[in-house]
Amino acid sequence: MTDSKAADSRKRLKSIIGGATGNLVEWYDWYVYAAFALYFAPHFFPEGDRTAQLMSSAAVFAVGFLMRPIGAWIMGIYADRHGRKAGLTLSVTLMCAGSLLIALTPDYQAIGVFAPALLVLARMMQGLSVGGEYGASATYLSEMAGRDRRGFFSSFQYVTLISGQLLAICVLLVLQAVLPEGALDSWGWRIPFAIGGVLAIVVFYIRRGLAETESFTNAKREGIAVSGLGELFLRHPREAAVVMLLTAGGTLAFYAYSIYMQKFLVNTTGFSREVASQINAGTLFVFMLLQPIAGALSDRIGRKPLMVGFGIAGVLFTYPIFSALETTQDPLVAFGLVLGALIIVTGYTSINAVVKAELFPAHVRALGVALPYALANTIFGGTAEYVALWFKAQGMEQGFYWYVTAMIGISLIVYLRMRDTRTHSRILED
Repeated sequence: MTDSKAADSRKRLKSIIGGATGNLVEWYDWYVYAAFALYFAPHFFPEGDRTAQLMSSAAVFAVGFLMRPIGAWIMGIYADRHGRKAGLTLSVTLMCAGSLLIALTPDYQAIGVFAPALLVLARMMQGLSVGGEYGASATYLSEMAGRDRRGFFSSFQYVTLISGQLLAICVLLVLQAVLPEGALDSWGWRIPFAIGGVLAIVVFYIRRGLAETESFTNAKREGIAVSGLGELFLRHPREAAVVMLLTAGGTLAFYAYSIYMQKFLVNTTGFSREVASQINAGTLFVFMLLQPIAGALSDRIGRKPLMVGFGIAGVLFTYPIFSALETTQDPLVAFGLVLGALIIVTGYTSINAVVKAELFPAHVRALGVALPYALANTIFGGTAEYVALWFKAQGMEQGFYWYVTAMIGISLIVYLRMRDTRTHSRILED
């Protein structure tokens, strides 16, 4: 390898690490809400039993998702017009503000309805942030990675996404170990939000030093077209529809198997909050390690076989896995069942970022990745917990299992019909 190629490889790796690290903190800030909902829900929503309180906190979680398409629209265009680095920096600023607001908001007893109102405002800010973060991050990592390792390096978008979720759970486990339960219920739940705000400030300065991608630089120089809703939906309607439909089943399965699973293990299976957190943390750690392996595999055999594999296995095994988890009392059995579900969804999570990025030309890529994904994520991912809890409240909990199965089946049809983006990529730069 020549000195120039070695320097280029080091610069590329440094940029990928920098972009991925920021993504980790963003998603930690996003997921810490779900990880600590069992503790802070009574402070913002004091009325009703545990299921009612969790439904209220899940509804606010869904409100954050409602802002994601708006964030994807605004910051997707921003990243296409002003650069991937600029988009990443703006998104982390909003996330920081939202986390600090949750950490500092007094509870319902102190300020009444202003408490849940400020919680909603904070989640709206974070929803805007994550809406832009996904598109900018997925685009940045896919464009920075070389052609032969694009699946491997872009998989770190989900490695860091899962790492953020795992970090949130680990913070929960540490606080459960060092604080009395009364202290964690009373004020300790604020600590993780404060940590997230401080980490986001650090990431802000890291992202300001990132290199811009060659794809954006070339598109800017050529000035072919300007990113916008008309450019996306009028000139690339098929690609936008593909992103929405391939996301629908994958994102619902991911949120069902990971985010909602912690509540399911407590509220349905009957495990303690501590045991449920340990199961969730252990399975997510293994899940995280699988992402680059599957991403590298897609560089060899293509993206399509992995997505089809997820679709088939998800249709066949989602209902049996949830049904078995209902009745098990053994934490090891529960661990194995949850891990099995996450192994299945790896066929989607490990490569979904690069598949979406490879569908679009550079001048509209960040918006094309972000907005259709955010719309599908809002409709299916953001409502997953609420829909699951609604089915449970109606005495029809198994209806949720069939719902997840059906949506995976719809996405499977798309996987079977679409071209393999590894061999038909629109990322032209190596």
